[in-house]
This record gives sequence, C-alpha cells and structure tokens, in this order.
Amino acid sequence: MGKDTNYFGQPVFAQAVKFVKKSDVNGIISKFKSDRYTKKMDTYNHLMIMLYGAFKGYYGLRELVIGAKADESRLRQMGITVPARSTLADANSRRSADVFKAVYFHLFYQLRPLLSDSRCNEWEKLLKIIDSTTITLFTDILKGAGRKSKSGKKKGGIKVHTLMYYKEHTPCKIQFTSAATHDSKFLKELSLEKDDILAMDRAYIDYMYMESLTRKGVVYVTKMKKNLKYEVLDKEYVVNDNGEVETLITTIILRKYDNKGNVIVEHKARLVEYWKIDKYGKRKHATLLTNNFDFHYSQIIEIYDRRWQIELLYKQLKQNFQLEYFYGESINAIEIQIWVALIANLLMTVVQKTLRQKYPSHNYSFSNIICLVRNMLMYYIDMYKLIHNPEKEWNAVNQKLFDQQLKIIFPK
Repeated sequence: MGKDTNYFGQPVFAQAVKFVKKSDVNGIISKFKSDRYTKKMDTYNHLMIMLYGAFKGYYGLRELVIGAKADESRLRQMGITVPARSTLADANSRRSADVFKAVYFHLFYQLRPLLSDSRCNEWEKLLKIIDSTTITLFTDILKGAGRKSKSGKKKGGIKVHTLMYYKEHTPCKIQFTSAATHDSKFLKELSLEKDDILAMDRAYIDYMYMESLTRKGVVYVTKMKKNLKYEVLDKEYVVNDNGEVETLITTIILRKYDNKGNVIVEHKARLVEYWKIDKYGKRKHATLLTNNFDFHYSQIIEIYDRRWQIELLYKQLKQNFQLEYFYGESINAIEIQIWVALIANLLMTVVQKTLRQKYPSHNYSFSNIICLVRNMLMYYIDMYKLIHNPEKEWNAVNQKLFDQQLKIIFPK
C-alpha cells in the first residue's frame, strides 16, 4: 500500500508553532517562576491556547474556549488541554506579561537568520525604523491623548513603541506605554551604534538628541516640522528638464535656547525639500531633515520612503490578528494578547520567508497565508504545500476521500 502524501503527521497549527519548543519555554518559565502556585493551567498551555485564539482570530474568551472545545481531541494530541473560561481569564489577569515578552524575544533571536533579506543594499542592512501605533482602549484602563470629543468622552489607549531593522520586517525592540506618553521618551532608550541609519517621523525631533546621534556617528532621516526656526548657511537647487525646481537642498543650523536666551545646543543639519508626481498625477511636496552630508539627496528621500515599512507592519498586525477586542480588561491581559499576536506574526513571517525561498517564482502575501492557515488550522495537511497550491492540494484530498467512500459503498 503506497504512502498517502496528501496528509501530514501534524495539524497545520502544530506546523505553524514548531519553533515554540516546550523545553525552551520551560527554561523561561523557570527564570520568571510563572508556574508557581499554578494548579490548573501552566504557562506553556496558556501560551499555546492563546496562540490558537490568535490564529483563529477569535473576538472573546467565550468564543475561544468554545472553538477550542470543538478541536479538543486534536489539541490534546499536541499536549494542549482546553481550560475553562474562568481559568483562562484568571491566567490572563495574574500571570505576568513579561513571560510572553521573553518568549517573543527568544524566538526573535533564534529565528533572526531566517528573517534577513540578502537582497538588501549595504545601507539598507544598517537601516533601522522607529515609530509607534496606538491601540484604542477604555479611558479607565489607560490614559488617552489629544482633545476630548464634543460628547465629552475621551478614549484611552496603549501605545506600542517599535524599533525594527528594515531588512527583517519584524520588531527588535518594543515598549508599551499609555497613549499620552510622548514618542521621544522611547527614542532616548535606544542603543544605536556608529554607522547606523535611523528613519523616524517628525514626532521624534529633539535637537539635543539629534546632536548626540551626530557625535556618535549615527545617521538620522526624519520629516521636517513646519514651525522650526533655523539659520540658513547654504542653498542648492536641482532643476528638471522642464525648468522646474525638483529638489532644494539647504544647509542649516538649529539652535535650542534656555529660559534666559542662552544657546544650549547648536546642531548643523541638511534640509532636502523635494517635489515629485505621485501615482494620482498630483505634484507631491515634502521636506526631510538629516545630519548626513555625504549621501546623494535621492538616497535621503529613498531612506525616508523605507520608513513606510513599519506602517505596513502595524497594518499587518491589526488586520490579521485580533487587536480590537481583548480577552480581558486589565493592562496585563491586554499586553499578553499583544505579545501573543507579535509571536504569531513572527512565526508567520518566517513561513512567508521560507515559502519565498522554496518557491521564488511566487509572491505570497501575508494576508493570504494567514487566511489559509486560519481556515485549515486543525487539518492534517502539509502547510507549505497547502499555501503554495491550495486548489491542487484540496482537490487531491477530496478525490482521496471520494475514492474511500466509493470503496465502502461498493466493496469489491
């Protein structure tokens, strides 16, 4: 009897989380002592059932537990027990989110070689991108930012500060704060090295910090604020074939003063103001600020355009993992759910990279991969074959089932 190649020894879920090894997680558990006083559900089981919920995209604890009950026999084969809803709620509230954070960074450093893109330019390998995104919550949980609405009600939020290498497309440093916390506080906690290139939004502009980056040998590129005052030292115009100014390059000095009008810091920088036609045929205008005087102005523009990669990361997280409705109302429960979403995102990014290496002629979108994995999560079928050619794989599986049914109905 020939071997059936249409089925796999493990469900898709087990294949997706294969890098989350129980022995590694147990080492982290021992360090944080997160299983102390645990009677019903240990940390590993907690992590796996939350990952199951993240992949399935469930909106609440009740939905998660009922869905897991339907797959209980297959989950048990993976060593996962389905907890009661109250048990899972208590674990989300009491077990420290730092354990899940440690699991994420353990996986990140383990899988880092699989994330890097060898096709990057030399400067792209040094490019780091920093930004933050706000996840809306109730005001009672975390403080909100901005003005109150006309209704007088104000939403709270948790701000996710993120640093990532452009070549990896995955966060390498993450911090949670309330939405009211200014972005520049996270910037000052970064450990940057000489020759690093940092792309950031204008919210991070701080003269003293930018001068410290210059002295350290770190290149930054950011968008210029409209209300900044500066002294102009030099101007250079770049004109296109139609006689229109395409780029204006200005050398400036930014100064910060104390309350008495004394100069605290003096920072020399370069403005790159450019106009270009966007995809809608309109002339787009922007002004960039950088401390680099060696790169060609087109390269400065290209560096800032790469900053959009982190916006795509946030979009990917929010669209494909449930970060709108949370399984608990405490800050700890919310942070656990975000860390679990980040772990799931990391695992699926590795799957996407692996697929592109195995089948370089195909372009696999992240949302399509998640959709297929979500729908077939507990099926015993080869995940990579399924994603590569889902129609072919399921036609083969269905044909096999049809042939088996015929043999039962019409035995020889």
